[in-house]
Amino acid sequence: VSTQSTGWYQRRVRVYELVAELQASEPLITPSKSEQITKLLLKLQSKLSAPDQNSYGHYKTIRTHVLPVTNVSFNKSGSKFISGSYDRTCKVWDSHKGTELHVLEGHKNVVYAVAFNNPFADKIVTGSFDRTAKLWSTETGKCYHTFKGHTAEIVCVTFNSSSTLVATGSMDTMGKIWDVETGVEMASLQGHSAEIISIQFNSLGDKIVTGSFDNTVNIWDVETGHKITSLIGHRGEISNAVISYDDILIGTGSMDKSCKIWDSRAGTCIETLFGHTDEVLDISFDYRGRQLLSVSADATARVYEVGSYKCLATFTGHDREISKGTFNPSGKRVATASSDKTVRVWDINSSKCLQILEGHSDEVFSCQFNYTGDMLISGSKDNTCRLWRDQHTQKQLL
Repeated sequence: VSTQSTGWYQRRVRVYELVAELQASEPLITPSKSEQITKLLLKLQSKLSAPDQNSYGHYKTIRTHVLPVTNVSFNKSGSKFISGSYDRTCKVWDSHKGTELHVLEGHKNVVYAVAFNNPFADKIVTGSFDRTAKLWSTETGKCYHTFKGHTAEIVCVTFNSSSTLVATGSMDTMGKIWDVETGVEMASLQGHSAEIISIQFNSLGDKIVTGSFDNTVNIWDVETGHKITSLIGHRGEISNAVISYDDILIGTGSMDKSCKIWDSRAGTCIETLFGHTDEVLDISFDYRGRQLLSVSADATARVYEVGSYKCLATFTGHDREISKGTFNPSGKRVATASSDKTVRVWDINSSKCLQILEGHSDEVFSCQFNYTGDMLISGSKDNTCRLWRDQHTQKQLL
């Protein structure tokens, strides 16, 4: 029996053992439900263990706005995406046809932050320099609510995982939590002394994490709006703060050229990750929380293993700063967006650049995979979004 077959068999056995444990500890899991859970876990396991063979080709170029684009984001499947712009609108697009579905109009200044309520993707929130945020219907383009209360530009927005709350972060140093159904302000997060530039709910939805230009990250209680703790240690402005999927770790990137990993429960720094020679501009965990990606103004990206915190890969090849980096769904590859007008796709195991996606005529500030990993979107200062599809999938569509 081959080693590969043995490994496959052992993985299946572990799934059955896990389901048996779940059934023993949870009376609501009936035999029929156990069968469903087993199928789902085996499907997930197969997906995660499958080799990554995606090779991306240019699919569509969409001139989204006349004025500069600020942000782009996919829904979960990648069937739609949204773009914010200096033209004061957010637009909803059909990714497959490249057609405009809705223009979300109503803001009186730049639409800077945009987000779907994934995985549902039936609602959109937009944050604007007009100091308001708005909640919209994805299907009709109708505006449900306008969230008023900030006294300066809104630069980050997000939904909680159950899509019942929206959080906004502003240059007025405050975060706010809003009720999706009623549009009412539920809490005001006061405690930072400079702009809030990142905001994220944890998976459970009982805590929220904010990163600020005051060099700190705060953890807040969602129900009360009270600050639980401050993560203090960086010597420069925070560029991003992200929570691992299991809610245990918080990763932070800073203009001080370092990243830090924090214990979210104790509020203590577990590890400081050095290696970049210029500002860290973005960080992200992979879907399983086992790796951390950092990208920098030094034109490199690095992947660290969570736990040992050793550097697994350093990606060099971009000519100018990298402003955005993201893992593909399996966590085996990384895409980076750079001021050198390209997106690059990298293999973590070998540290090699697999593809250079060229075509933009100005800086690329955003890149994102869809949930299945067969599509990639890039946003550029050339006012276009480019869609890149796995070439095998693209041939099937033709």
